Amino acid sequence: MEKPLTANFRPGEPLSLKEYEKLGGYQALRTALKMGPDEIIQLISQSNLRGRGGAGFPTGTKWSAVPSPKDLPGTRYFIADADEMEPGTFKDRLLMEGDPHQFLEGVIIGSYAIHAEEAFIFLRWEYTLAQSRLKSAISEAYSRGYLGNDIMGTGVNVRVHLHVSAGRYICGEGTALVNSLEGKRAVPHSKVPRQTDCGLWGRPTLMNNVETLCNVPHIINNGPEWFKNLSNSKDGGTKIYAVSGKVKRPGAWELPMGTTIREILEENAGGMRDGLKFRGVMPGGASTDFLVEQHLDVKMDYDSVQKAGSRLGTGTMIVLDDQTCPVGMVHNLEHFFARESCGWCTPCREGLPWVASILKAMEEGHGQPDDLDVLRFHTKHLGPGRTYCALAPGAMEPLQSALVYFREDFERHITEKRCPWR
Repeated sequence: MEKPLTANFRPGEPLSLKEYEKLGGYQALRTALKMGPDEIIQLISQSNLRGRGGAGFPTGTKWSAVPSPKDLPGTRYFIADADEMEPGTFKDRLLMEGDPHQFLEGVIIGSYAIHAEEAFIFLRWEYTLAQSRLKSAISEAYSRGYLGNDIMGTGVNVRVHLHVSAGRYICGEGTALVNSLEGKRAVPHSKVPRQTDCGLWGRPTLMNNVETLCNVPHIINNGPEWFKNLSNSKDGGTKIYAVSGKVKRPGAWELPMGTTIREILEENAGGMRDGLKFRGVMPGGASTDFLVEQHLDVKMDYDSVQKAGSRLGTGTMIVLDDQTCPVGMVHNLEHFFARESCGWCTPCREGLPWVASILKAMEEGHGQPDDLDVLRFHTKHLGPGRTYCALAPGAMEPLQSALVYFREDFERHITEKRCPWR
């Protein structure tokens, strides 16, 4: 099985520029620069590459939404979102540390495809090793002529800037990220007009996730049919799946898109630790609904996971075992989301701390009979369309599904006036 995203990974230092070139690195950029931007976008569209940041929006469609210079002359910007702060998610860090030139090549090609001469990598501040390796890769690329003015004599200009974020979860939301990059408070703003029309400093802006961009050079080199054939579903390519929790081998693996939950957990993560049983899993990080044993044969692709009642998200699974309190687990997540709320809108600012406080009281033996009704109320009134961004709706996903699948555990906390796992 081909694993293009991790093929160049090795222990210790990542490939230098010369080593990357010997393995075919930057050949995709050379090829892309001989193509027109529209041709590149068409190729990406044909590949069925969907965004790997969580939403799964078709990448080619997103790129084509940026107005052409004929329709809207002037500056446009390209942003690589490397602010990976979703709990349980660490795939982008591995890609940036393991093969920074692969990522950088994707950034350059994407910038050229939308006629952007300025690109920003918005990096999570805790990722100090990735920061160091990206700085070295960017410096090497400038020295070699892959970045800067008149790239390889083609007349194309692309300059990449590494921006280390302020370190808030809300910066992962697109409009809040743009505000932060502009030096403003990181709060969301209206989605109208779209950022592809009016984004960073009021100019057309495109934003893509790290893993998404790492796929781009391989599509250019090998073609869209090759990319689609890597997958076990209609979504093209491979996927970095990860597992955390009490499994035997926590980690991350590059597998065909559409690999089942069961295969990832049992064949790659080694199954549950001895003496423990599987109870549930959040398939796409901390802001996705729980799935349970009946869903183990669900394919991990966007449509299949959605039909099962959750979201693929980042494809990084958090496993719940039978010796871990689901109420305590959800409380830990809601406490995080409440702390990370930017406070811009009332439902999120006030509702998330209320949810966290109710769950904390349950854990401490002070739960009340009507607490479950109050929690259900919040899952509806902090849901999609009720807040400025997706932070609160995402925070409600693990809670609303836990109230369905683990209701007896919540009830025991209330009736027994204690946490049964303590």
